[in-house]
Amino acid sequence: MSLPIKWVRDIGLEAGDTLTLTPMPNKTLLVSSSAVSKDHSTLNATVDYVHSDSAENNLRILISHYLVGYDIIRLTTKKGFSAYDRKFIKDSVRQKLIGLELIEESRNELVFQCLLNYNDLPLARVIRNMYGLVLSMLEDSMTALRDHNVEIAEDVIQRDDDVDRFYLLAVRQLKASIEDIELSEKIGIRHPRECLGYRLITKSIERVGDHAVKIAKSILKMGSGVSADDPIFKMAELSCKVFESSIDSMAEEDPQAINKIVVEAKKVSQFGVSLEPQNCEGPGNIELSMILESLRRVSEYSADIAEVAINMNIKRV
Repeated sequence: MSLPIKWVRDIGLEAGDTLTLTPMPNKTLLVSSSAVSKDHSTLNATVDYVHSDSAENNLRILISHYLVGYDIIRLTTKKGFSAYDRKFIKDSVRQKLIGLELIEESRNELVFQCLLNYNDLPLARVIRNMYGLVLSMLEDSMTALRDHNVEIAEDVIQRDDDVDRFYLLAVRQLKASIEDIELSEKIGIRHPRECLGYRLITKSIERVGDHAVKIAKSILKMGSGVSADDPIFKMAELSCKVFESSIDSMAEEDPQAINKIVVEAKKVSQFGVSLEPQNCEGPGNIELSMILESLRRVSEYSADIAEVAINMNIKRV
């Protein structure tokens, strides 16, 4: 077999090295080598801290490097970090980015390294963890609504950080798996085209979490709880049910069965419309209307997840 000389030189192949040939789903053959040095397998990035920008903007750039797949990220500044900026970056990384740990720190530099083993958190588990968190947030927000429990509502808001951490990890995994077929297999991706589907699914779950937070924030503005007999709790029950069904649809092999979930989710959304209060000016009615809107959005995102599951279920011949 003849190999491109530039490729051979770039990865440092030598006579006697072993190559692996892997048949791909698109009928091509992947040629890979274990001769890649440790330096090549570890991706490093240096990011200049821009003091004229806010700490939030600088954090966004750091997160983008995490998502792309860099293993070591050096955040540097000639002027030195202010006490606020240093604390903000360190706390935000700890709260938002799974596996990224501070390994070196000086006046002018913060060095983070991703220590995550993808085998420990395959994509299916990440999605299930996201779903479990979001479902608990929805259920607890309705308990807070019934009892006007401010403590539970605030806890729901705080839990959104954990949802975001899993979401950003999923994005990192999916981006990396597009370029690394072996990694793709480790995290449970059967075909590269599934990456887009999973990206849409994880974003929809993350948005459902955002609406659980919106519900909790509306509850904090209300002066009292809502009777357990109020139809809004029926709406919440139906929304949670179709959300659960949409996640289960990812393992369903019958497109017609998944289609029924989409139809049911749209019916739930219409049921929410019928519950809109006639007089939005009454005490608490504005907040109740916003909560209903969020529950409707939960059902609509559930329909989106099921529709993606249908698309991923259709196999190309």
